[in-house]
Amino acid sequence: MPNNDLMEKIGLCLFKKGYTVKGLSKCCFDRIARKGSRILLIKVLLDANAISEDHAGQMKSLSRYMNASPLVIAEKAGQNLETNVVYSREGIYTLNFDTFRNCIDEKLPFVASTNAGLTATIIGEKIRQKKDELGLSLAQLSRKIGVSRRMIVKYGAEEAVSQITMSKAEKIYRVFGHDVFTKIDVFGRSAERNIENQENEQRAMLQAPITRKYSELGFEASETRKVPFNIIAKKDDELIITGVGDRINPDAGLLSRLIDADNLVIFDRKKPMERDIPAITKQEFMEFEEADELIKFLREF
Repeated sequence: MPNNDLMEKIGLCLFKKGYTVKGLSKCCFDRIARKGSRILLIKVLLDANAISEDHAGQMKSLSRYMNASPLVIAEKAGQNLETNVVYSREGIYTLNFDTFRNCIDEKLPFVASTNAGLTATIIGEKIRQKKDELGLSLAQLSRKIGVSRRMIVKYGAEEAVSQITMSKAEKIYRVFGHDVFTKIDVFGRSAERNIENQENEQRAMLQAPITRKYSELGFEASETRKVPFNIIAKKDDELIITGVGDRINPDAGLLSRLIDADNLVIFDRKKPMERDIPAITKQEFMEFEEADELIKFLREF
């Protein structure tokens, strides 16, 4: 269940920072926001533990196609989420509002919640540089941080990237500041990249051939659920969202403009009345032999 107050705070925060924001209902995410090339798919929950595997899978799949960043924003996950700590639920970065706001301000956190508890990652080269700048000996630094000289040497190795506990991170922070830690880019797109192919059984017979046809035309395509369209397809820089059926979801057009995607409707029985939307029959779609033919058709609208 979404937190309406929290959604309003998120929307206002993004608006003030120059993002275009759109809310969606009955969708696997609650807000989509864009500023320049950055696109965010945001799920807002009272408790982050409530996110379903299905919704998370859809968000990750769509993010891959859209070059977007999926995020879960919540105030707790069983217990309250700490500020400036990055959590994960179903493979999606999970933050409280204050952490999210800091990230929007480009103040990225460096503390993560892991199976080992709260941890941070230090950069060996920067540890060594800071040590030399401050003129600290191995013995002095060893005493300040509370680890052996051998461990200090390991931390400062040129190629070293070491994950440490929060207690050690706090001591290192007091000596060197935040520059020696690896920032967690919550807007990065390097998390899970698996494509979900879960299908709505009531539409499977209609959609599966269309998805296969996209593949034959050289597109990477996936069927979707809990969004205002049924198929998303991509080939190079061409992104197409496709609605299948005899009804047009108005949110699909708004969404396509926000993410710079073409919006195609493939109807089964009757052509929609709207003339400014690319719409064809399933048979007409199946007759395309080259991707360029489809793209040319879309460009005519």
